[in-house]
Amino acid sequence: MRYLIALLLLSSLSTTVSAQALTGDDIKKTLIGEWTRAKQYTDEYLSAMPADKYSFKAVDSIRSFAQQMVHLASANYFLMSLAEGKQPPAFLAGAEDRPSALASDSVKTLVDASYDYAIGLLQASDPSTYGAMVVLQTRKVSKFTLFLKAFEHQTHHRGQTTIYIRLLGIRPPAERLF
Repeated sequence: MRYLIALLLLSSLSTTVSAQALTGDDIKKTLIGEWTRAKQYTDEYLSAMPADKYSFKAVDSIRSFAQQMVHLASANYFLMSLAEGKQPPAFLAGAEDRPSALASDSVKTLVDASYDYAIGLLQASDPSTYGAMVVLQTRKVSKFTLFLKAFEHQTHHRGQTTIYIRLLGIRPPAERLF
C-alpha cells in the first residue's frame, strides 16, 4: 500500500520540458567548451604515460604512444585549418617520424598547442558560416561537419592510447564526458 501511495504521488508530479532552439552562438560556445575539456582530458593521458615510455608500441606494426599523440595533434591542426580555409603549419610534415618531435616534452607542447589552435579558431569563428561547404579530399562537407570530424578524430586516437597505458600496468584517466 505504501508503494502504491508513493507511486500515485510521483505520477501526480508534473514535469515540464520545453524545447528551445539553439543559436549559432550556443553551438560555438558548446564546441569551445568541448575542445577545452578534450584538451584537459588529453593532458591527463599525456601525464599518465611515463616520459620514458613514450616510444612504447602495443605491437610493432602500429604507432608508438608518442606517434599517436603527434598524429592527433597534426590532425587537429590540419582539419581545423581546412575548416577555416587556412594552411596547416609546415612544421607538421613528417613530425610523426622526427625523433625530436617524439620526446615527451615535445609531444606535450605540440598536443597542447594543437588544442589551443583549434580553440582559438573556434573562438574567432563566425557561426553564420558553419554551413559553408569545404572540400575534404573527394567530399564536400560543411565547416560544422569538419569541426565535428576533427573532434571525433582526436577522441579516437586518444582512446587508442588507453591500451598502451593499460599494457604498461597503469590505470588510464577516468572518462570525462562533462
